[in-house]
Amino acid sequence: MQKKYKTYFIDLDGTLYRGKEKIPAAARFIARLQAAGLPFLVLTNNTTQTPETVARNLTANYDMLIKPENVYTAGLATADYLKQLALGKKVYAIGELGLKQAILNQGFSFDDYRPDYVVVGLDWDVTYRKFEKATLAIQRGAKFIGTNADTNLPNERGLVPGAGSVIALVERATQQKATYVGKPEPIMLNAALAHFGLDKSEAIMVGDNYNTDIMAGINTGVDTLLVYTGYSKPADIAKVAVKPTYEITSLDQWKV
Repeated sequence: MQKKYKTYFIDLDGTLYRGKEKIPAAARFIARLQAAGLPFLVLTNNTTQTPETVARNLTANYDMLIKPENVYTAGLATADYLKQLALGKKVYAIGELGLKQAILNQGFSFDDYRPDYVVVGLDWDVTYRKFEKATLAIQRGAKFIGTNADTNLPNERGLVPGAGSVIALVERATQQKATYVGKPEPIMLNAALAHFGLDKSEAIMVGDNYNTDIMAGINTGVDTLLVYTGYSKPADIAKVAVKPTYEITSLDQWKV
């Protein structure tokens, strides 16, 4: 029996689109949520882009009228987490504009030498010097935050290094484990729940990847909807101990 939910948290690649390929059922699903007046957040571990960029891409290329306020990136979740920790206002960040802008927007300033936090995410132009600054700052006592643990990203050339691979270098250099924010960790979904002022029983996490999307829901105590349009396959789910709350082959099957 399908339960009714007040808010939807929705993954991007594999759920709302596949690379550059549209998923028509996904566009219809978003339109049904909007017609029903149900709030939703698109949750992505991608910290390189701003919510404006993500929304513009979905609207222009995938037939979805998405606004920036519908997008919650691991960069935004990281900045919200820093604010919640309240250990200070200075940050050293390895990452792209999406991450750095989110941190600045929460009132933090950047400090290369003695920051309160070192935040490491995906950086297309990462250098030894950046790693050196991060390592030394953590050794001086800065709290070490990783945006997300994704070791690889798929693109047209294959599986390229993701944020988790960048963070792993700093972990080895400092011999410290980062605190991870993005899916499948509960920090990101808890922040999304706080965004709407909801109890975990009132939301559902929708995604195609059991290891990130569905585990994020399970780790947070949020119900989950696995759609078989991307990464995970029925044969994979047959082997897992904790099943998704719901499994479907198309978002057309879901009644909002």
